[in-house]
Amino acid sequence: MPAAISSTDGTAVHNGAGSTASSQVDEAKALERLLEVSTLVLAQAVNLVDNSLVSDDQLTAKSQYIPGSTIGKHLRHARDHFMLLMDSMTTSAPHILNYDVRSRNTPMESCRQSALDAFSEAIARLRREVPTIALDEPITLHAVTPYPQIVQTSFGRELWFAALHAVHHWSMVRVIAGEMGITLEESFGFAPSTLVHQGSEAPLGKPKI
Repeated sequence: MPAAISSTDGTAVHNGAGSTASSQVDEAKALERLLEVSTLVLAQAVNLVDNSLVSDDQLTAKSQYIPGSTIGKHLRHARDHFMLLMDSMTTSAPHILNYDVRSRNTPMESCRQSALDAFSEAIARLRREVPTIALDEPITLHAVTPYPQIVQTSFGRELWFAALHAVHHWSMVRVIAGEMGITLEESFGFAPSTLVHQGSEAPLGKPKI
């Protein structure tokens, strides 16, 4: 229902424009927060590569507990989801998104500097492009589950998914790093909801109202 304001004679009148403006402000704030979370998650990967890993070999060391997994593969895969989402928004509507498109064996999987460059580029792109896209911009998602599926979603929902998907892979990176005796920042690989529940002071653990 449109917002009501008082007229000069004390009667209530509806302010549809005010309601619309408020909705736009709320959407802008929601998008701003999604962007903040997404860039914080990607920044965790930057910190990992820049400060926790000391050699390129650590990117390609295969896990004993997660067959076929390497830190480099998880980093590349998680970043890919953000980039595939942003790529889908460069096409004319209806925007088609397919996360099953994979770019394997890229330089960032085996080279720390390439990984740093790739994540820095991703963060810069999100900061540049996300504010220009509507939170509820429609997207048609194609997926294999293994049955081919086509579902309707939105940009905001998929940006949130990309961030949580990355955190999921960071948790596996944490396992592989542990196999090599690498100590990571204590909140790395934990979902924001878990960190909030624990009362963590980490950037992703502070509830924002």
